[in-house]
Amino acid sequence: MWQPILMICGYFISVLGIAMLFPALLDMYYSGMNWSIFLSSSIVTMFIGLSLFLANKGKIKDISIQQAYLLTVLSWVSVVLLASLPFVFYGTSWPDALFEAASGVSTTGASIYSDVESLPRSILLWRALLSGMGGVGIVIFAIAMLPFLGIGGMQIFQRENSDVNEKFMPKISYIARRIIGVYLLLMIICAISLKSAGMNWFDAVCHTLTTISTGGFSTKNNSIGFFNNSTIEWLVTLFMFLGALPLTLYHSLLVTKDVHSLRSSQVVDFVKILAIYITITTTWLVYKGVYTPFDALRYAAFNIVSIVTSTGYNSTNWLNWGAFAATAFIVFALTGGCTGSTSGGIKIFRWQIVLAQLKRAFVMTTEPNRLLPLKVDGIGISHNVASSIFVFFVAYAFSVAIICSLVALSGVDFATAFSATIAAITNSGPGNTQAIGPAGSYEGMSNYVKILLSFTMILGRLEVLTVLVLFTKSFWR
Repeated sequence: MWQPILMICGYFISVLGIAMLFPALLDMYYSGMNWSIFLSSSIVTMFIGLSLFLANKGKIKDISIQQAYLLTVLSWVSVVLLASLPFVFYGTSWPDALFEAASGVSTTGASIYSDVESLPRSILLWRALLSGMGGVGIVIFAIAMLPFLGIGGMQIFQRENSDVNEKFMPKISYIARRIIGVYLLLMIICAISLKSAGMNWFDAVCHTLTTISTGGFSTKNNSIGFFNNSTIEWLVTLFMFLGALPLTLYHSLLVTKDVHSLRSSQVVDFVKILAIYITITTTWLVYKGVYTPFDALRYAAFNIVSIVTSTGYNSTNWLNWGAFAATAFIVFALTGGCTGSTSGGIKIFRWQIVLAQLKRAFVMTTEPNRLLPLKVDGIGISHNVASSIFVFFVAYAFSVAIICSLVALSGVDFATAFSATIAAITNSGPGNTQAIGPAGSYEGMSNYVKILLSFTMILGRLEVLTVLVLFTKSFWR
């Protein structure tokens, strides 16, 4: 049972170890003093990774559902633990290092560093690389693993991939290659665009890694607001939006050249929701006299797209917009992007199914004898899928309630505890209070809360049920 799990985990860990060499080379180029941090981390990580890989090497033709759950959780946890090594060797405490690594790999974008501009470039690049790798990792997980595991209604996307009865590893390999190709193409276009708009190459590359991945780590204390450049803001808004669309969509466009694939109900509804959020917020900002109409649209569009896509950038401190904005941004964070994208949150397709169920319930209330099938975009939704959506929402709500209570036990006020929990489980980054908001950081949290939120970020990134099922007795029978 454990051989394929340990072998694949070893492979992922080895890739992480190789990635650590890039910040080392950057530090050497700038004649820095931190290259040994990454070289030492790389040696330790690659030793562990190669040992696991070689000791368990063998041909994997198939994998059970139980193994898939274990593989998913163990690979993400092991990568986060080892990704924290450079932060620890740099002098960061272990809870802080764990939080930063979990935030990067889960593409949350929350940080314990209140002054990121004081960090060496090698550390800044490492934070960005973690987001970049976590982004492509979660897309492969969402497209290949979740339908296979049958979690939260993801089965409806099996039609986009090979059948679940096919061999598991060849499917993963095929999906990984095409997703990584599209991912890299988007990054190249984004980096060139940001450089042309006024960023230097280092900032352009780092922000590209955390924009396409919807990760949100910035090289500046004031995030994108530091540049005070409307062109950069609109470009980042565009690429955050593109990162929140299914990456398989781009593959279909490149292969078939058929623009009709853009009419996917999930994509159309995502665009509509963003348009509604931005229009309401822009109108409210103009009505309150906060900004001129153009500036209101600029700031509303950027910050709303950032939160809905779970990126976590900011161009201004939107908490200063008032209580309405602080409340609305919680709704924005819970919305999420499309499935098969790098974004977090609950995801559009789940909301589609919930709304379809509500619509059917309203009709059947007045017409109880009417047979009304559950459909989304003309596609029939089975009872199993609808049930899994219900289970997901219940698990999500219970997780938020329990984690919020555990955070509050440390003495944190309810507003901050709830905000931190939502920000972590939706992977949106900044919270909705000044301490952990767009202008704050998680530095002041206790070690207990940082470790708890690190777990929460992974929990949210892996769609909750993937992790929680490991804590049941039936799983280990």
